[in-house]
Amino acid sequence: MRDFNFYTPTKIYFGKGKEALIGEIIKGYGFKKIMLQYGMGSIKKSGLFDTVMASLTENGIEVIEMGGVEPNPKYDFINEAIKVAKAEKVELILAVGGGSVIDSSKYTAIGAASGLDVFEVAMGRAKTDKALPVGCILTISAAGSEMSASAVLTNSELGIKKGMGGDFLRPLFSILNPELTYSVSPYQTACGISDIMAHTMERYFFPCDDTPITDRIAEGLLKAVVESGRVVMTEPNNYEARADIMWASSLSHNNLTGCGRENALAVHQLEHALSGLFDHIAHGAGLAVLFPAWCRFAYKENIERFAQFARGVFDIREENDEAAAILGIEALEGFFKEIGMPQKLREFDIPNESAALAELCTMNRTRTIKSYLEIDAQLAKEIFDFCY
Repeated sequence: MRDFNFYTPTKIYFGKGKEALIGEIIKGYGFKKIMLQYGMGSIKKSGLFDTVMASLTENGIEVIEMGGVEPNPKYDFINEAIKVAKAEKVELILAVGGGSVIDSSKYTAIGAASGLDVFEVAMGRAKTDKALPVGCILTISAAGSEMSASAVLTNSELGIKKGMGGDFLRPLFSILNPELTYSVSPYQTACGISDIMAHTMERYFFPCDDTPITDRIAEGLLKAVVESGRVVMTEPNNYEARADIMWASSLSHNNLTGCGRENALAVHQLEHALSGLFDHIAHGAGLAVLFPAWCRFAYKENIERFAQFARGVFDIREENDEAAAILGIEALEGFFKEIGMPQKLREFDIPNESAALAELCTMNRTRTIKSYLEIDAQLAKEIFDFCY
Protein backbone atom coordinates (compact mmCIF):
# COMPACT_ATOMS: atom_id res chain seq x y z
CA MET A 1 0.00 0.00 0.00
CA ARG A 2 1.32 3.42 -0.94
CA ASP A 3 1.27 6.44 1.37
CA PHE A 4 -1.85 8.54 0.98
CA ASN A 5 -3.85 11.44 2.37
CA PHE A 6 -7.60 10.90 2.65
CA TYR A 7 -9.55 14.13 3.00
CA THR A 8 -13.32 14.28 2.64
CA PRO A 9 -14.61 17.43 4.33
CA THR A 10 -18.01 17.43 2.57
CA LYS A 11 -20.85 17.17 5.05
CA ILE A 12 -23.54 14.79 3.80
CA TYR A 13 -27.25 15.14 4.55
CA PHE A 14 -28.66 11.81 3.36
CA GLY A 15 -32.32 10.82 3.35
CA LYS A 16 -35.90 11.60 2.50
CA GLY A 17 -36.93 15.25 2.43
CA LYS A 18 -33.49 16.61 3.32
CA GLU A 19 -33.68 19.17 0.52
CA ALA A 20 -36.26 21.09 2.55
CA LEU A 21 -33.49 21.90 5.05
CA ILE A 22 -31.38 23.81 2.52
CA GLY A 23 -32.18 27.29 3.82
CA GLU A 24 -31.50 26.27 7.40
CA ILE A 25 -28.21 24.64 6.39
CA ILE A 26 -26.95 27.66 4.47
CA LYS A 27 -28.06 30.07 7.19
CA GLY A 28 -26.14 27.95 9.69
CA TYR A 29 -22.94 28.65 7.78
CA GLY A 30 -23.64 32.37 7.86
CA PHE A 31 -24.12 32.92 4.12
CA LYS A 32 -26.69 35.52 3.10
CA LYS A 33 -26.38 35.72 -0.68
CA ILE A 34 -25.94 32.75 -3.02
CA MET A 35 -26.04 31.80 -6.68
CA LEU A 36 -28.40 28.93 -7.53
CA GLN A 37 -27.29 26.94 -10.58
CA TYR A 38 -29.45 24.29 -12.21
CA GLY A 39 -29.99 22.60 -15.56
CA MET A 40 -32.60 22.95 -18.27
CA GLY A 41 -35.66 23.25 -16.03
CA SER A 42 -36.52 19.76 -14.80
CA ILE A 43 -36.27 20.94 -11.17
CA LYS A 44 -39.10 23.38 -11.87
CA LYS A 45 -41.31 20.70 -13.42
CA SER A 46 -40.69 18.35 -10.50
CA GLY A 47 -41.44 20.94 -7.82
CA LEU A 48 -37.92 20.75 -6.37
CA PHE A 49 -37.24 24.37 -7.32
CA ASP A 50 -40.24 25.56 -5.33
CA THR A 51 -39.19 23.52 -2.29
CA VAL A 52 -35.66 24.92 -2.42
CA MET A 53 -36.75 28.51 -2.94
CA ALA A 54 -39.31 28.34 -0.14
CA SER A 55 -36.66 27.12 2.30
CA LEU A 56 -34.13 29.73 1.19
CA THR A 57 -36.67 32.57 1.39
CA GLU A 58 -37.88 31.45 4.81
CA ASN A 59 -34.33 31.66 6.09
CA GLY A 60 -33.58 35.06 4.59
CA ILE A 61 -31.17 33.88 1.89
CA GLU A 62 -30.93 36.14 -1.18
CA VAL A 63 -30.79 34.08 -4.39
CA ILE A 64 -29.28 34.88 -7.78
CA GLU A 65 -30.63 32.36 -10.31
CA MET A 66 -28.43 30.89 -13.03
CA GLY A 67 -30.33 28.17 -14.85
CA GLY A 68 -29.50 26.53 -18.17
CA VAL A 69 -26.46 24.35 -17.42
CA GLU A 70 -26.10 21.84 -20.27
CA PRO A 71 -24.69 18.31 -20.11
CA ASN A 72 -20.90 18.50 -20.36
CA PRO A 73 -20.92 22.02 -18.80
CA LYS A 74 -19.85 24.70 -21.23
CA TYR A 75 -17.04 27.21 -20.87
CA ASP A 76 -19.19 30.03 -22.28
CA PHE A 77 -21.98 29.49 -19.73
CA ILE A 78 -19.48 29.27 -16.88
CA ASN A 79 -17.86 32.55 -17.95
CA GLU A 80 -21.25 34.26 -17.87
CA ALA A 81 -21.99 32.78 -14.45
CA ILE A 82 -18.63 34.03 -13.17
CA LYS A 83 -19.42 37.58 -14.30
CA VAL A 84 -22.77 37.49 -12.51
CA ALA A 85 -21.31 35.93 -9.35
CA LYS A 86 -18.61 38.59 -9.14
CA ALA A 87 -20.98 41.47 -9.89
CA GLU A 88 -23.51 40.25 -7.32
CA LYS A 89 -20.81 39.38 -4.74
CA VAL A 90 -22.36 36.00 -4.00
CA GLU A 91 -20.89 34.05 -1.11
CA LEU A 92 -21.72 30.47 -2.11
CA ILE A 93 -22.71 28.59 -5.26
CA LEU A 94 -25.59 26.14 -4.75
CA ALA A 95 -25.79 23.42 -7.40
CA VAL A 96 -29.16 21.69 -7.75
CA GLY A 97 -28.77 18.90 -10.28
CA GLY A 98 -26.30 16.26 -11.40
CA GLY A 99 -22.60 16.21 -12.17
CA SER A 100 -22.75 18.81 -14.94
CA VAL A 101 -24.45 21.37 -12.69
CA ILE A 102 -22.05 20.66 -9.84
CA ASP A 103 -19.00 20.91 -12.11
CA SER A 104 -20.31 24.15 -13.62
CA SER A 105 -20.76 25.49 -10.08
CA LYS A 106 -17.22 24.46 -9.12
CA TYR A 107 -15.69 26.28 -12.08
CA THR A 108 -17.88 29.31 -11.39
CA ALA A 109 -16.57 29.23 -7.82
CA ILE A 110 -12.97 29.13 -9.07
CA GLY A 111 -13.41 32.01 -11.50
CA ALA A 112 -15.32 34.19 -9.05
CA ALA A 113 -12.75 33.75 -6.30
CA SER A 114 -9.50 33.75 -8.31
CA GLY A 115 -10.23 36.00 -11.28
CA LEU A 116 -8.44 33.51 -13.53
CA ASP A 117 -9.59 32.12 -16.87
CA VAL A 118 -11.09 28.78 -15.83
CA PHE A 119 -10.23 27.06 -19.12
CA GLU A 120 -6.59 27.97 -18.53
CA VAL A 121 -6.93 26.52 -15.02
CA ALA A 122 -8.48 23.32 -16.40
CA MET A 123 -5.66 22.97 -18.92
CA GLY A 124 -3.08 23.40 -16.17
CA ARG A 125 -1.68 26.62 -17.63
CA ALA A 126 -2.90 28.71 -14.68
CA LYS A 127 -2.77 27.64 -11.03
CA THR A 128 -5.01 28.44 -8.08
CA ASP A 129 -6.38 26.94 -4.91
CA LYS A 130 -9.08 29.59 -4.48
CA ALA A 131 -12.79 28.96 -4.91
CA LEU A 132 -16.02 30.10 -3.34
CA PRO A 133 -17.73 27.41 -1.28
CA VAL A 134 -20.08 25.11 -3.20
CA GLY A 135 -23.11 23.27 -1.86
CA CYS A 136 -25.13 20.60 -3.68
CA ILE A 137 -28.56 19.08 -3.88
CA LEU A 138 -28.01 15.97 -5.97
CA THR A 139 -30.64 14.82 -8.47
CA ILE A 140 -28.68 12.26 -10.55
CA SER A 141 -26.47 9.49 -9.17
CA ALA A 142 -23.52 9.36 -11.52
CA ALA A 143 -20.52 11.66 -11.54
CA GLY A 144 -19.70 11.69 -7.82
CA SER A 145 -18.91 15.40 -8.04
CA GLU A 146 -21.01 15.94 -4.93
CA MET A 147 -18.08 14.64 -2.87
CA SER A 148 -15.14 14.69 -5.26
CA ALA A 149 -12.10 16.91 -5.63
CA SER A 150 -12.54 17.22 -9.40
CA ALA A 151 -14.54 18.99 -12.08
CA VAL A 152 -14.82 18.89 -15.87
CA LEU A 153 -15.71 21.54 -18.43
CA THR A 154 -16.12 21.59 -22.22
CA ASN A 155 -14.75 24.23 -24.57
CA SER A 156 -17.17 23.76 -27.47
CA GLU A 157 -15.21 26.03 -29.79
CA LEU A 158 -12.10 23.85 -29.50
CA GLY A 159 -13.92 20.54 -28.98
CA ILE A 160 -11.93 19.99 -25.78
CA LYS A 161 -13.35 18.45 -22.61
CA LYS A 162 -10.92 18.79 -19.73
CA GLY A 163 -10.95 18.01 -16.05
CA MET A 164 -8.91 19.15 -13.09
CA GLY A 165 -8.62 18.28 -9.42
CA GLY A 166 -7.78 19.72 -6.04
CA ASP A 167 -9.16 19.36 -2.53
CA PHE A 168 -10.31 22.99 -2.60
CA LEU A 169 -12.98 21.80 -5.07
CA ARG A 170 -14.70 19.46 -2.62
CA PRO A 171 -18.20 20.76 -1.83
CA LEU A 172 -18.88 22.22 1.59
CA PHE A 173 -22.00 20.08 1.90
CA SER A 174 -24.21 17.85 -0.23
CA ILE A 175 -27.84 16.83 0.19
CA LEU A 176 -28.61 13.32 -1.03
CA ASN A 177 -32.26 12.28 -1.17
CA PRO A 178 -32.65 9.10 -3.25
CA GLU A 179 -36.28 10.00 -3.95
CA LEU A 180 -35.07 12.88 -6.14
CA THR A 181 -33.69 10.29 -8.59
CA TYR A 182 -36.98 8.43 -9.10
CA SER A 183 -37.81 10.49 -12.18
CA VAL A 184 -34.44 9.98 -13.87
CA SER A 185 -35.00 8.13 -17.15
CA PRO A 186 -33.87 4.50 -17.51
CA TYR A 187 -31.19 5.54 -20.00
CA GLN A 188 -29.75 8.27 -17.77
CA THR A 189 -29.96 5.95 -14.76
CA ALA A 190 -27.91 3.39 -16.69
CA CYS A 191 -25.43 6.08 -17.76
CA GLY A 192 -25.02 6.99 -14.08
CA ILE A 193 -24.45 3.38 -13.08
CA SER A 194 -21.77 3.06 -15.76
CA ASP A 195 -20.03 6.22 -14.57
CA ILE A 196 -20.09 5.11 -10.93
CA MET A 197 -18.55 1.77 -11.82
CA ALA A 198 -15.94 3.39 -14.04
CA HIS A 199 -14.77 5.70 -11.25
CA THR A 200 -14.04 2.72 -9.05
CA MET A 201 -12.61 0.51 -11.81
CA GLU A 202 -10.20 3.28 -12.89
CA ARG A 203 -8.67 3.11 -9.42
CA TYR A 204 -8.86 -0.68 -9.20
CA PHE A 205 -7.07 -1.32 -12.51
CA PHE A 206 -3.80 0.53 -12.03
CA PRO A 207 -0.27 -0.78 -11.36
CA CYS A 208 0.15 -0.65 -7.61
CA ASP A 209 1.27 -2.46 -4.48
CA ASP A 210 -1.19 -4.76 -2.73
CA THR A 211 -4.15 -2.95 -1.16
CA PRO A 212 -6.39 -5.74 0.16
CA ILE A 213 -8.69 -3.54 2.27
CA THR A 214 -9.22 -1.01 -0.51
CA ASP A 215 -9.76 -3.89 -2.94
CA ARG A 216 -12.53 -5.35 -0.82
CA ILE A 217 -14.20 -1.93 -0.53
CA ALA A 218 -14.02 -1.44 -4.30
CA GLU A 219 -15.28 -4.93 -5.12
CA GLY A 220 -18.11 -4.62 -2.61
CA LEU A 221 -19.19 -1.27 -4.01
CA LEU A 222 -19.12 -2.57 -7.59
CA LYS A 223 -21.07 -5.69 -6.67
CA ALA A 224 -23.69 -3.64 -4.82
CA VAL A 225 -24.08 -1.30 -7.80
CA VAL A 226 -24.58 -4.26 -10.15
CA GLU A 227 -27.20 -5.76 -7.86
CA SER A 228 -29.05 -2.50 -7.19
CA GLY A 229 -28.67 -1.44 -10.81
CA ARG A 230 -30.62 -4.47 -11.93
CA VAL A 231 -33.37 -3.60 -9.45
CA VAL A 232 -33.80 0.07 -10.44
CA MET A 233 -34.05 -0.76 -14.12
CA THR A 234 -37.31 -2.60 -13.40
CA GLU A 235 -38.32 -0.83 -10.17
CA PRO A 236 -37.38 2.85 -10.62
CA ASN A 237 -39.05 3.86 -7.33
CA ASN A 238 -37.28 1.26 -5.22
CA TYR A 239 -35.89 3.47 -2.44
CA GLU A 240 -33.27 1.05 -1.11
CA ALA A 241 -31.79 0.38 -4.55
CA ARG A 242 -31.76 4.08 -5.42
CA ALA A 243 -30.14 4.80 -2.06
CA ASP A 244 -27.39 2.25 -2.68
CA ILE A 245 -26.62 3.74 -6.07
CA MET A 246 -26.68 7.32 -4.78
CA TRP A 247 -24.28 6.56 -1.94
CA ALA A 248 -22.05 4.57 -4.29
CA SER A 249 -21.90 7.61 -6.57
CA SER A 250 -20.33 9.62 -3.75
CA LEU A 251 -17.99 6.93 -2.48
CA SER A 252 -16.77 5.95 -5.93
CA HIS A 253 -15.24 9.37 -6.56
CA ASN A 254 -14.26 10.71 -3.13
CA ASN A 255 -11.24 8.37 -3.42
CA LEU A 256 -12.30 5.89 -0.75
CA THR A 257 -11.97 3.17 -3.39
CA GLY A 258 -8.49 4.41 -4.24
CA CYS A 259 -6.80 4.75 -0.84
CA GLY A 260 -3.23 3.50 -1.04
CA ARG A 261 -3.45 3.38 -4.81
CA GLU A 262 -2.94 5.77 -7.71
CA ASN A 263 -4.89 6.25 -10.90
CA ALA A 264 -4.71 8.02 -14.22
CA LEU A 265 -8.41 7.81 -15.15
CA ALA A 266 -7.19 6.37 -18.45
CA VAL A 267 -10.59 5.41 -19.84
CA HIS A 268 -12.03 8.75 -18.75
CA GLN A 269 -9.33 10.46 -20.82
CA LEU A 270 -10.48 8.49 -23.86
CA GLU A 271 -14.13 9.29 -23.16
CA HIS A 272 -13.50 12.98 -22.60
CA ALA A 273 -12.13 13.12 -26.14
CA LEU A 274 -15.24 11.30 -27.38
CA SER A 275 -17.89 13.47 -25.71
CA GLY A 276 -15.80 16.59 -26.24
CA LEU A 277 -15.91 16.02 -30.01
CA PHE A 278 -19.44 14.60 -30.06
CA ASP A 279 -21.26 16.64 -27.44
CA HIS A 280 -24.52 14.67 -27.60
CA ILE A 281 -22.88 11.53 -26.21
CA ALA A 282 -23.61 10.99 -22.52
CA HIS A 283 -20.43 10.48 -20.54
CA GLY A 284 -21.61 7.26 -18.89
CA ALA A 285 -22.70 5.77 -22.22
CA GLY A 286 -19.29 6.48 -23.71
CA LEU A 287 -17.62 4.83 -20.74
CA ALA A 288 -19.85 1.76 -21.11
CA VAL A 289 -18.45 1.24 -24.62
CA LEU A 290 -14.84 2.17 -23.89
CA PHE A 291 -14.19 0.46 -20.56
CA PRO A 292 -14.69 -3.18 -21.62
CA ALA A 293 -12.72 -2.44 -24.79
CA TRP A 294 -9.83 -0.99 -22.78
CA CYS A 295 -9.97 -4.08 -20.55
CA ARG A 296 -9.50 -6.34 -23.57
CA PHE A 297 -6.36 -4.44 -24.51
CA ALA A 298 -5.04 -4.24 -20.92
CA TYR A 299 -5.89 -7.49 -19.12
CA LYS A 300 -2.75 -9.40 -20.15
CA GLU A 301 -0.65 -6.80 -18.32
CA ASN A 302 -2.03 -8.13 -15.02
CA ILE A 303 -4.13 -11.24 -15.59
CA GLU A 304 -4.36 -11.99 -11.86
CA ARG A 305 -5.89 -8.58 -11.17
CA PHE A 306 -8.55 -8.98 -13.82
CA ALA A 307 -9.28 -12.49 -12.55
CA GLN A 308 -9.67 -11.11 -9.02
CA PHE A 309 -12.15 -8.54 -10.38
CA ALA A 310 -14.13 -11.26 -12.13
CA ARG A 311 -14.38 -13.38 -9.00
CA GLY A 312 -14.96 -10.53 -6.54
CA VAL A 313 -17.56 -8.61 -8.54
CA PHE A 314 -19.27 -11.12 -10.82
CA ASP A 315 -18.76 -14.34 -8.83
CA ILE A 316 -16.86 -16.05 -11.66
CA ARG A 317 -15.79 -19.49 -10.45
CA GLU A 318 -13.32 -20.34 -13.21
CA GLU A 319 -10.02 -21.50 -11.65
CA ASN A 320 -7.77 -20.57 -14.58
CA ASP A 321 -6.85 -16.90 -14.14
CA GLU A 322 -6.77 -15.91 -17.80
CA ALA A 323 -10.07 -17.62 -18.52
CA ALA A 324 -11.58 -15.98 -15.44
CA ALA A 325 -10.26 -12.57 -16.52
CA ILE A 326 -11.91 -12.89 -19.94
CA LEU A 327 -15.16 -14.07 -18.38
CA GLY A 328 -15.09 -11.04 -16.08
CA ILE A 329 -14.72 -8.66 -19.02
CA GLU A 330 -17.57 -10.42 -20.79
CA ALA A 331 -19.69 -10.16 -17.65
CA LEU A 332 -19.02 -6.41 -17.49
CA GLU A 333 -20.01 -6.03 -21.15
CA GLY A 334 -23.08 -8.15 -20.54
CA PHE A 335 -24.16 -6.07 -17.57
CA PHE A 336 -23.84 -2.82 -19.50
CA LYS A 337 -25.90 -4.35 -22.31
CA GLU A 338 -28.48 -5.63 -19.80
CA ILE A 339 -29.12 -2.13 -18.44
CA GLY A 340 -29.45 -0.67 -21.93
CA MET A 341 -26.03 0.79 -22.60
CA PRO A 342 -24.56 0.82 -26.13
CA GLN A 343 -21.90 -1.72 -27.07
CA LYS A 344 -20.27 0.09 -30.00
CA LEU A 345 -19.58 3.70 -30.93
CA ARG A 346 -21.51 3.36 -34.20
CA GLU A 347 -24.68 3.08 -32.10
CA PHE A 348 -24.28 6.82 -31.37
CA ASP A 349 -24.73 7.47 -35.11
CA ILE A 350 -21.33 9.11 -35.44
CA PRO A 351 -18.64 8.72 -38.10
CA ASN A 352 -15.45 6.88 -37.29
CA GLU A 353 -13.16 9.69 -36.17
CA SER A 354 -10.63 7.49 -34.42
CA ALA A 355 -7.62 9.47 -35.62
CA ALA A 356 -9.08 12.79 -34.48
CA LEU A 357 -10.11 11.31 -31.12
CA ALA A 358 -6.62 9.90 -30.63
CA GLU A 359 -5.13 13.33 -31.26
CA LEU A 360 -7.53 14.92 -28.78
CA CYS A 361 -6.89 12.53 -25.90
CA THR A 362 -3.11 12.72 -26.36
CA MET A 363 -3.26 16.51 -26.77
CA ASN A 364 -1.89 16.36 -30.31
CA ARG A 365 0.63 13.66 -29.40
CA THR A 366 2.20 15.71 -26.62
CA ARG A 367 1.38 13.20 -23.87
CA THR A 368 0.70 9.55 -23.21
CA ILE A 369 -1.78 8.13 -20.70
CA LYS A 370 -0.06 5.66 -18.39
CA SER A 371 -1.84 2.86 -16.58
CA TYR A 372 -1.33 -0.83 -17.32
CA LEU A 373 -0.84 0.36 -20.86
CA GLU A 374 0.94 3.48 -22.00
CA ILE A 375 -1.61 4.90 -24.38
CA ASP A 376 -0.10 6.97 -27.16
CA ALA A 377 -1.95 8.25 -30.21
CA GLN A 378 -1.48 4.99 -32.12
CA LEU A 379 -2.85 2.81 -29.32
CA ALA A 380 -5.67 5.25 -28.65
CA LYS A 381 -6.66 5.01 -32.31
CA GLU A 382 -6.62 1.22 -32.12
CA ILE A 383 -8.92 1.27 -29.09
CA PHE A 384 -11.33 3.69 -30.75
CA ASP A 385 -11.31 1.61 -33.94
CA PHE A 386 -12.03 -1.52 -31.91
CA CYS A 387 -14.98 0.24 -30.28
CA TYR A 388 -16.47 1.36 -33.58
